[in-house]
Amino acid sequence: MLTKAQKKYSGILIKMAVLLFAGWYIYQQLSDPNNLLKFKTLIDGIDPHYLWSTLGLIVTLMLINWILEVFKWQYLSRRIERISFWTAFQSVFCGLTWAIFTPNRIGEYGGRVLFLKPENRAKGAVGMGVGLFAQLVLTSIAGSLSIAWFACTYLDTPLSIEFGIWLLAVLYASGFLILYFNVNWIDSLVGRIKFLKRIKPFFSILEEYSFKELLIVILISLARFIIFTSQYIILMLVILPQLPFVAMILMIFILFFVQAALPTLDIFDFSVRSFVAGNLYSYITNQELAVMAIVSCIWFVNLILPAVLGSVFVLKINFFGDSKS
Repeated sequence: MLTKAQKKYSGILIKMAVLLFAGWYIYQQLSDPNNLLKFKTLIDGIDPHYLWSTLGLIVTLMLINWILEVFKWQYLSRRIERISFWTAFQSVFCGLTWAIFTPNRIGEYGGRVLFLKPENRAKGAVGMGVGLFAQLVLTSIAGSLSIAWFACTYLDTPLSIEFGIWLLAVLYASGFLILYFNVNWIDSLVGRIKFLKRIKPFFSILEEYSFKELLIVILISLARFIIFTSQYIILMLVILPQLPFVAMILMIFILFFVQAALPTLDIFDFSVRSFVAGNLYSYITNQELAVMAIVSCIWFVNLILPAVLGSVFVLKINFFGDSKS
């Protein structure tokens, strides 16, 4: 067992490590000449007042997006522990700071649930998973159907194969939706797997969420999905107004789907997003570099700016719960 003094200094060291990793990552991205070139490409040839108004709107949408996530987290956690809006706000943004240098953003769980009491943190992680799953459901539905459209529109696909692609996409999307509204099945599944029985009590929270609560959570997630889709649409309409509107939107959905499907660090996520977007949009435009610049801009606004804000709240985490770390 650690003494109070050891816990205190361990907490300080962890916090400093988090801040150093986050600072190093942000510095690397901001000092990368390739990143700077893409942002320069984005702003060249656009009226400065129009550009700053557009970027201001993108930042405003980012704030609305994450405030909705704060409300969703506060709503989900009420089954576990009542927290204030301000506590939920700090935990969400702190989680974003942790997320940028951990595999597949797993650090977001730790950064967020550490604002709960120690005895509630495991259940908090499961409750947070419900919110993330709601977001994944929407991404999977929109993405799978968009991929079916893409395969039938831009690839040389026989008619008989097209039917199979659409059927598979509909079944895939339906499966995610059914599982979400029956999320308690996961609790039952965990109980049936022998080596997971020890952690089953933490999953019991899944039995407590009603259909109405799950519906509210997925509606909040839908509002977030619409907002960050709108960010891409706005920038693309400003930078590449010649893009076909429907194809532009459906390819955004495919981009979200690919991002969600590929396990990666946020450190490399920037490159993955740009690469996928550039190749995907090459079917409807020869301005791949502009597309990559747009993706870079959205990535910076939605992940880096919140991570900078969240780094302030890292210092407020009480890792051990019984001392002021």
